Amino acid sequence: MSTAPKTVQSKDSALSEKGLKAGSVGLVGAVVIGVSCIAPAYTLTAALGPTVSEVGVHLPAIFLVGFIPMLLVALGYRELNNAMPDAGTSFTWATRAFGPWIGWMGGWGLIAATIIVLSNLAAVAVDFFYLMLGQVFSDPSLADLSKILPLNIATTLVFIAVACWISYRGMETTKGVQYVLVAFQLLVLGWFAVSAFSHVANGTAFDATAISPDWFNPFAVDSFTTFTAGVSLSIFIYWGWDVTLTMNEETRNPEKTPGRAATVTVLVIVIIYMTVALATLSFAGVGDTGLGTGNPENQSSIFAVLAGPVMGPFAILMSLAILSSSAASLQSTFVSPARTLLAMGHYKAISPKFGRISPTYKSPSTATIAAAIAAAGFYVITRTVSENALWDTITALGMMICFYYGITALACVWYFRASAFAGVRSFFFKFLAPLLGGVILLVMFVKTAVDSLDPAYGSGSSVGGIGLVFILGMGVILLGVVVMLVMCRVRPEFFRNFSRRVGN
Repeated sequence: MSTAPKTVQSKDSALSEKGLKAGSVGLVGAVVIGVSCIAPAYTLTAALGPTVSEVGVHLPAIFLVGFIPMLLVALGYRELNNAMPDAGTSFTWATRAFGPWIGWMGGWGLIAATIIVLSNLAAVAVDFFYLMLGQVFSDPSLADLSKILPLNIATTLVFIAVACWISYRGMETTKGVQYVLVAFQLLVLGWFAVSAFSHVANGTAFDATAISPDWFNPFAVDSFTTFTAGVSLSIFIYWGWDVTLTMNEETRNPEKTPGRAATVTVLVIVIIYMTVALATLSFAGVGDTGLGTGNPENQSSIFAVLAGPVMGPFAILMSLAILSSSAASLQSTFVSPARTLLAMGHYKAISPKFGRISPTYKSPSTATIAAAIAAAGFYVITRTVSENALWDTITALGMMICFYYGITALACVWYFRASAFAGVRSFFFKFLAPLLGGVILLVMFVKTAVDSLDPAYGSGSSVGGIGLVFILGMGVILLGVVVMLVMCRVRPEFFRNFSRRVGN
C-alpha cells in the first residue's frame, strides 16, 4: 500500500489526508457528537450553581454573553474549515497563518484542555454511577463508595478504557452510541424544565420567582470582576463544539458540513441552556438556603439536589442522564485530542508514530491510546496528590480554552487578510466576527490569569501566596512551551520548513 499522502479536496491544495474514513458522518451525526461533547446535562449540573453564586438572577444574561464569542469564533472556524478541512484544526490553521511556534502551541492548548476534561468527565461519571446504584438499590451507602480512593481510581480507569475502546473503533461506532445517549439526556432535561415550570404554575415551587427582563441584562451585574468570572464560567459550558471540525476529514462534504454542524451545535446548546436555566431559577430562586441555587451546599451538583423535588419518583432519570451525559462526553471528547495528535504526528510536529491509523477502523490508533493514557495518568496523579488540585485544574480550563480558541480565531483574520475586504460576506465572516471573538477570548484569558493569582479564585489553595488555579493554568501552558522546545530539537524539520510539512 502506498504511503504517499493524498491531497485533501479543499481550496488549500497543500493539505493532505491522513487515512481516516471519509464520508462516515453527516450533518446530523456531527451535531449529535458536538452536543455530546459539550455534555449539557453534566455541564449544567456543575456550572449552574457556581455561576449563580457570581451573578445571581442574571444567569441568563451571562449565558447569552458567553454565547456571543463562541458564535463569533465558530463563524471563523467555519471559514477556516471551508478553506482547509484538516483534522488538525487549531494546530494546522494557526500554523498556516502564524507559523510553527504559535501553531504548535494552539495544538497544545487543545490537547491539554481536552486531556484534563477527559479525566474530569470520567470522575463525574464514576460519582453518578455509584449514586445511581444507591438509588436503584435504595442504599445510600453505595453512593459513598466513590469516596474510597482506590476503588474510585480503579472505576475511573475502567470508564476511560471503555470510552477509548469505543473511540478507537471509529466514527461509525462513536456516532451510534451518541445517538442513544444524547437523545436520553435531552429528553430528561426537557422533562426537568417542564416539571419545574409546572410547579411554578401550580404554586408548589420551592421559591417561585417570576422571570424578569432584568435577568437578561448583563449590565446589571454588580462589578466587572463578577461579570468576567461569570462569563469565564459560561465560556466553559459552551466548550466542545469544535469537535465537529476535528471530524472534517470524516464527514460528508468536508468543506461545508463541519462548519455548519459547529454553528448548529452552538445554537442548539444555547436554547437548551436558556430553557433549563430559566426553569431552575423560576423553581428554586437564588437564595442561599434550602433548595436555593445560591446555597453553597447545592453548587457542586444542582440537579442532584433539585431532581427529587422537581421530578418526584422519576428523579433517578436525572442521575442516569448525568451519568450518560458525562459518559457520552467522555467518549466523544476523545475525538479532538486524538485527531490533533494525529495531525501533529502526520506533519512531523511530534513523533510520526502518532500519525498511525488503525487499518481496520480507519481511526487514529496510537493517538487515541495516548490520549487515554494521558487522561488516566493525569487523574491518578492529581486525585492522589490533592482533590483540590484536580478541581482547580478544571477551573483553570477557562484560561486554556480562551487561549487556543483566541489563537485560532485570530488565525482566521490573518489567513484571510488578503480577501477579507472583497465583499460584505468576507468582511463579516473572515474578519469582523473572528476578530471580535478572538479579542474577547484573549482579553478573558488575561483577565482570568490576573484574577486567579488570588488564592480565593478556586478552592482557596495556594503556593507561595499565588493561587493554585493560576499556577496550574499557566503551568500547563508553560509545560507546552518546554515540550515544544524539545520537539524543536528532535523534529527540527517541522519548525524550519513548516510550510512544506503542514501540507505537501
